[in-house]
Amino acid sequence: MREIVLDTETTGFEPSEGHRLVEIGCVELVNHVATGAHFHKYCNPQREMPEEAFRVHGLSNDFLADKPLFGDIAQEFVDFVGDSPLIIHNAQFDMKFINAELVMCGRPPLPFEQAVDTVQMARRKFPGAPASLDALCRRFGIDNSSRTYHGALLDAQLLAEVYLELVGGREPGLALATGGRDAGGGGRGIVVDRPYRAPRPHAATPEELAAHAAFVEKRLKKPLWHELEPPAPAEPAAEAVSA
Repeated sequence: MREIVLDTETTGFEPSEGHRLVEIGCVELVNHVATGAHFHKYCNPQREMPEEAFRVHGLSNDFLADKPLFGDIAQEFVDFVGDSPLIIHNAQFDMKFINAELVMCGRPPLPFEQAVDTVQMARRKFPGAPASLDALCRRFGIDNSSRTYHGALLDAQLLAEVYLELVGGREPGLALATGGRDAGGGGRGIVVDRPYRAPRPHAATPEELAAHAAFVEKRLKKPLWHELEPPAPAEPAAEAVSA
């Protein structure tokens, strides 16, 4: 099964207000394993970058000035994602920008049903808990220390790890394949050394049995299970001794 983990950066919140997509990053998973194949492009938005958006992702007007328009990379993007499910954190936001850009360059939009929203997955799995990407990285022990700014490819890579944890871990049902899992290490197959403990003997000692019987007699008087016990076998009658 092929899936594409996707993230975007934009100039704002609403394409209907003239905001544009400026970065798109995609990571390919096959059978829940990252293949190393990815798609990553910056796009010239043909407008000024608002200061509040720049503070989020750090993409300046000067940096984006010589980047291609979305229409120039649209075919390459569409070819890369194909009809694979799109794993997106807050899918409604990214899909509306992607589809606005596709329509703007005369292409059909992607069906919204193609998207899998990891925010909704996280809220179903952890009701009431924070569902941001940073919060989920902390929950699963995923290192996001390099996330100084939001970046589409970096965020897609982090989201791929989060998604694999949300669906049951990097190797669902096969946790022993990499020698065990670390405590809080995000399921990266780190082996944890555990001290050996000899198995506890299960048979109670005569002293323990006597202490238990005394406790039952004192506290319960007539335990129900005693009524269910089969009666003790009768002693065989002694044979009469003939004179």
